[in-house]
Amino acid sequence: MYWRPLLLLALFGFVQAQIGLACAEPYPARPVRIVVAYPAGGSTDTTARLLAQALGEKTHGTFVIENRSGAGGVIGADNVAKSTADGYTLLYAASPELALVTSTKKSVPYDPVKDFVPISMIGRAPFVLVANKDFPPNDVKELIEYTKEHPNSVSFSSFGSGTSNHLAGEMLNLQAGITMLHIPYRGSAPSLTDLMAGQVQVTFDAITAVLPLLEAGQIKALAVATPQRLKALPTVPTLSESGLPGFTGGTWFALMAPADTPTAIVAELSKLTTDVLASADFQKALDAQGIVTEDQRPEAFNQFLSGEIDKWHKVVKQIGLVPQ
Repeated sequence: MYWRPLLLLALFGFVQAQIGLACAEPYPARPVRIVVAYPAGGSTDTTARLLAQALGEKTHGTFVIENRSGAGGVIGADNVAKSTADGYTLLYAASPELALVTSTKKSVPYDPVKDFVPISMIGRAPFVLVANKDFPPNDVKELIEYTKEHPNSVSFSSFGSGTSNHLAGEMLNLQAGITMLHIPYRGSAPSLTDLMAGQVQVTFDAITAVLPLLEAGQIKALAVATPQRLKALPTVPTLSESGLPGFTGGTWFALMAPADTPTAIVAELSKLTTDVLASADFQKALDAQGIVTEDQRPEAFNQFLSGEIDKWHKVVKQIGLVPQ
C-alpha cells in the first residue's frame, strides 16, 4: 500500500529525533576551561575567577581557570584559538591580546577577529591620568599649557614600549598637540614609584593601582580616561570633559570562544554571562576591584573591538612605533 513507506519514513524520523534528544547533553556537561593569558593574581585573573565562580553557581557546573601567560597574552589566546570549538574552552581576554597585538607585534599566530567569537564584554579597568603631587598643573588644560610652555621638560611613564598606557600617553600627545617624553618601565610598580619620586611627571594607570596612592595624597588625579566619571573619583573630570572628546583608555575584559563554536552554546553562554553581570553581588565584587561592568552582547562587542583595533593602529602608525 502506498502509505506504508510514508508511515515508515515518518516513524524513522521520529525515532531519530528522540535519539538526538536523548543524546543531547545539558550545558555544561563537563568542566569548562577558561584560559587567562596572564599570571595568577592580576586584575585579569582575579575578575576571571569571580566570573567562573558565578557561572558555576548559576549552572551547577564547573568552570576552571587555567593561566597560560607569556608574550603579552599571545600564548594563552593562541591556545584557545586552536582549541576544539565545542564550548568547553574559553578565553577570558584582555585588550592587549585582541586590540593591540596586531599593531604592536610583528607576528601574531591568530586573527583577533576571525579566530574568536565573542560571548560578552565583562567590564573595563579604566585608566586615570595621574601626576606627581608637586607637579604644577592640576588638570588637563593646565598640563597642555605647561607642556607647551616648557618644551622637553615633561615626561610620562609606561609599563613598557607598546603597552596600553604607553599608547594612551601617545594618544594624549597627538590629540592635545603636545610632546611629552616617553619613559618605559617594566610594569606598573616601578612606573608609579618614579612618578612619586618626581623622576617622571605624569602617567596613565589603572584605578586599582592608583586609588590607594590618591587617597594617601601621594599623587594627584588630573582626569579619567572613561566615557563617564568614575564612582570612585566623582570629582575628577573625564578627558572628554577636559577638551579631548572621545578619549578613552584602559584595559577591558571579554569572554570569548573559538570561532565555529556552536551558535546555541554561544547564545547560552551569552545569556548566562548577562545574568551574572546583572547580579548586584557580582557588580559589587567588581566595584571592589575598580572594574566598571559593561554588558556588550556579541554583535555590539564585534563593533567595539573593530573600533579599538583601528584606533590603536592609527596611534601606532602616527608615532612610528615599530612592531617587535
